[in-house]
Amino acid sequence: MIIGVPKEIKIGETRVSMTPSLCRRCVSLGAKVLVEKSAGLSAGFADAEYKAAGATLVGDVAKVWKAADLILKVKEPLPAEYGRLREGQTLFTYLHLAAGPELAKVLLKKRILGISYETVEGVDGSFPLLKPMSQIAGRLSIQIGAYFLQSQHGGSGVLLGGIPGTMPGHVVVVGAGNSGAHAVQMAAGMGARVTVLDLDTRKLEALDTEYRGRVVTLMSNPANIENEVADADLLIGAVLIPAAKAPIVVNAKTVARMRPGSVIVDIAIDQGGCIETIHPTSHTNPTYQQHGVIHYAVPNMPALVGRTSTLGLTQATEPYVAMIVQKGVERALAEHKGLAKGVNTKDGQIVYAAVAQALGYK
Repeated sequence: MIIGVPKEIKIGETRVSMTPSLCRRCVSLGAKVLVEKSAGLSAGFADAEYKAAGATLVGDVAKVWKAADLILKVKEPLPAEYGRLREGQTLFTYLHLAAGPELAKVLLKKRILGISYETVEGVDGSFPLLKPMSQIAGRLSIQIGAYFLQSQHGGSGVLLGGIPGTMPGHVVVVGAGNSGAHAVQMAAGMGARVTVLDLDTRKLEALDTEYRGRVVTLMSNPANIENEVADADLLIGAVLIPAAKAPIVVNAKTVARMRPGSVIVDIAIDQGGCIETIHPTSHTNPTYQQHGVIHYAVPNMPALVGRTSTLGLTQATEPYVAMIVQKGVERALAEHKGLAKGVNTKDGQIVYAAVAQALGYK
């Protein structure tokens, strides 16, 4: 098997899909690994480390795509890469097809076996390859929000932790999954007033027990969302349905009630976002204002900490990549039901129900 590791080209992307350690393991299992030169530099991995691990360094990325049976990436292919996909190839990456109808068409036309990190399942029904990036995005969302709340960035000038004699900032987290729970952890650690809303009472009970009343937990319903969001200094959108388009849980009317200079960070932007006024931004232009509120919606937020994100992602993907190398793609999918759940496109069809529904396919 030939594995191709191209350099990520999304704006501001610093992660790489394979570390030298993972490369060494794949080579030891009999794979040939083609790594585009400088693919790992932004994450702190030098070309020499890949070479020492047994990789073949390639200067021309087109050769990586052309020769590889398996393309290993972090982010979904961008339009500039569509033409490089080879018919019948296997692609293992974050796909987020519910928010990418054009990419879906390309994968179907070229009969790409598209295995999506975000829908691979663990034995307990969890999403182990989505989890580390959700955790990082959740933690980063509070750092980012605190930064843009600063007056020099157009924010309201609120210090989340406050000082004695002043009210701390109010952080409202909508969604108590992996990303939401880690946002709560960071916000509470900074001394903010924290309110978290979710539909799942078990998640709310777990947070209430963990923080012993220091975090307010509320059922996610229109009345509670309207009241809490209107008072928020920082709103975190963390509602995610794996593979499906994120539902809109905060409407534009509610956003308009927020104080000028408040900040929104929508972690669910990869799947379309859960705030009505949100649209994707980039690391070069990360924010915009609407209704006087600062909106941040960078889809590849974890790239801000490229080394930590790369290590977190690859330690989660390694068992699956190794399984594919050892057994071949078809046998690995046949024997591992959780990995098979990662298949979104196969033989020119969308085979994951939530993706098909989001894009209007059977």
